[in-house]
Amino acid sequence: MSPLALLAGLATGLMLGLFGSGGSIITLPALLYLLDIPTKPAIAMSLGIVAVTAAMAAITHWRRGNINMPVAAVFGLFGVAGTYGGAKLGVMMPDLVQLLLFAVIMLAAAWRMFKPGQPEQAMDAMFRIDCSGTASLVCFDYMRVGHVAMHGIVVGVLTGMVGVGGGFLIVPALVLLSGLPMKQATGTSLVIVSAKSLAGFVGYAGTIAIDYNLMVIFTAVAIAGSFAGTAVSKRLPAEKLKKGFAFFLVVVAGYIVIKETLLGSI
Repeated sequence: MSPLALLAGLATGLMLGLFGSGGSIITLPALLYLLDIPTKPAIAMSLGIVAVTAAMAAITHWRRGNINMPVAAVFGLFGVAGTYGGAKLGVMMPDLVQLLLFAVIMLAAAWRMFKPGQPEQAMDAMFRIDCSGTASLVCFDYMRVGHVAMHGIVVGVLTGMVGVGGGFLIVPALVLLSGLPMKQATGTSLVIVSAKSLAGFVGYAGTIAIDYNLMVIFTAVAIAGSFAGTAVSKRLPAEKLKKGFAFFLVVVAGYIVIKETLLGSI
């Protein structure tokens, strides 16, 4: 691996530790443009790398109480099913369509994250005790559970088709649509990203050639970066994290569009 590819591996982990997402946004372009891996193998390898790295980073966030397990379970379960199906569709899609869709979704997520004044509400009412005043039942808020499940399916299908972990879609969904505070959304996203990325990787595996040795090296470097990112996230304000992540999405999406359309035709 080149020094630039090693730096990309560190940056992958740093993004996952900081934002609970963004790992594939670095991993996929690094595999494509720094290591010259064809599009579909790069997509599959990106999913595998992010699955392991996100799982490691999630452990640290779990110890700090930054993971909402009910939300992660519902979003992750439906997201895994959607991602597996989306990956099967992605195998049949033209490479250029996948990459441009990747860029468009990033820009949409950035726009939502840039919007100010979004309320932060706890989601602990999704599963709660005391529905009738007797404190004897566990109550499901079926509307809220269905809301989170729907997000999981939609985000899962899109991320399976695009070939990324989906954290850059999951974090805005958890913050803006499901009502989690930013730092809790970060930790919860890591659990979901890991499960969905693994499902996407399985969807691609067996249909394309994958360089497992390169995956192991890249993953090890990314895990080291994830610990650093998690440590830094503890000290940064949530609003700055959100705006910084949105700005990064815009930059990377712009690069992909220019590279694949304007420069690709020269």
